[in-house]
Amino acid sequence: MEESMEEEEGGSYEAMMDDQNHNNWEAAVDGFRQPPPPPPPPASIPAPAREPPGGQLLAMPAVSVDRKGPKEGLPMGPPPEPNGVIMMLKSCDAAAAVAKAAPAATPTSSININTSTSKFLMNVITIEDYKSTYWPKLDGAIDQLLTQSPGDYIPISYEQIYSCVYKCVCQQHSEQMYSDLIKKITNHLERVSKELQASPPDLYIERFNIALGQYMGALQSIVPLFIYMNKFYIETKLNRDLKDDLIKLFTEHVAEKHIYSLMPLLLEAQSTPFQVTPSTMANIVKGLYTLRPEWVQMAPTLFSKFIPNILPRAVESELSEYAAQDQKLQRELIQNGFTRGDQSRKRAGDELAYNSSSACASSRGYR
Repeated sequence: MEESMEEEEGGSYEAMMDDQNHNNWEAAVDGFRQPPPPPPPPASIPAPAREPPGGQLLAMPAVSVDRKGPKEGLPMGPPPEPNGVIMMLKSCDAAAAVAKAAPAATPTSSININTSTSKFLMNVITIEDYKSTYWPKLDGAIDQLLTQSPGDYIPISYEQIYSCVYKCVCQQHSEQMYSDLIKKITNHLERVSKELQASPPDLYIERFNIALGQYMGALQSIVPLFIYMNKFYIETKLNRDLKDDLIKLFTEHVAEKHIYSLMPLLLEAQSTPFQVTPSTMANIVKGLYTLRPEWVQMAPTLFSKFIPNILPRAVESELSEYAAQDQKLQRELIQNGFTRGDQSRKRAGDELAYNSSSACASSRGYR
């Protein structure tokens, strides 16, 4: 009996000691869960604005771990001393606070952006740069192109001129450049018109032909040089074409002022064969038709000789009239020293002599 009592007392004592040790372990876990107080920030480093990651890890709620509370009537053991793990976490929290308080390094991408921006600002073309540097180059090249003779070599760099136009368009100087180009060519055409007015009648047609051919040849070089301005300004914002605008300038400042003086001279030259070379007559007539097709009504017969489908189609009832016109032309040629019979007999004699010599060569065995 006594031995059983002693065994019960011994077993209860051991159970009590196990419960106390269990409670001490749980108290240690509670201490592990509680966040340690943050260390005071150094005087030279400002306190962090938010809690370091280590503190957030230690601030986990205690209810997330299921534990049993201490048994009633049993004394709690002394709080566990801080071990090495807790001290390591505290030191990590302090290091994180110092790292957050340190100034962040500047990103490399921002440096590159600033560098490219500064380079872009250095390449900006102001309106003063355009007037003092870029337009003078274009002005000189346009002068040479407008005054060159057909077939002449112009010592200018087309690549440099195109580059100037490209840069000015990219820097939003298209409107100013287009205005300067129109003004430049208008002044040139006004000088050409004054020179034609001072020309004598016998040189008037030839000089008009030279002015027209020279200007049309210059457009073949000027329009491609300003193609970037034409594409991104004239066609886009003005809904026009540079070549059409420049042809219209010649029509307004030269052709319209001289058409009523030029047309009588052309009709007179038509009635006198070879007074004006056929190539000159063809160039002027085709050029006038290109500038303004309605000028055909001033001399439809003249234009019909160089441009097809100007007159209405021939009908059978008018064949006699066409024959009369041909006979009239033949009489005019005879009056100017061109006799059809002489030319025909000459060609017949040449053919006869050629055939006779060929026959003799064949008879002798020559091939």
